[in-house]
Amino acid sequence: MSEENVFESVSRLYQEFMELPFPPGLAGADRAGHDLVLLDSDTAACIFVWIENGGELQARSRSILLRCIARLERVIPALGEADHPEYWHRLREMAHLVADAPHT
Repeated sequence: MSEENVFESVSRLYQEFMELPFPPGLAGADRAGHDLVLLDSDTAACIFVWIENGGELQARSRSILLRCIARLERVIPALGEADHPEYWHRLREMAHLVADAPHT
């Protein structure tokens, strides 16, 4: 996928994602040792910054995003159906697209 296509895809996916409500009943929930609200907000914030910066992340934000991805990889297998796993899969998909995008 070209750099431009990645940016357009992530921008579209992010817009769609932001229209979704945070899964009900998960405020304050912890899975695999991670607070789901913080994981959601930290990951989404990194993606937002990447979009706002035209597809670039500073080293600090990139480091945070990579930590979020590692946490998502531990959290997702621990989710039950009531945890709305599709929401977390979408978040992980966007995070991977951003992390794998070419950067300077």
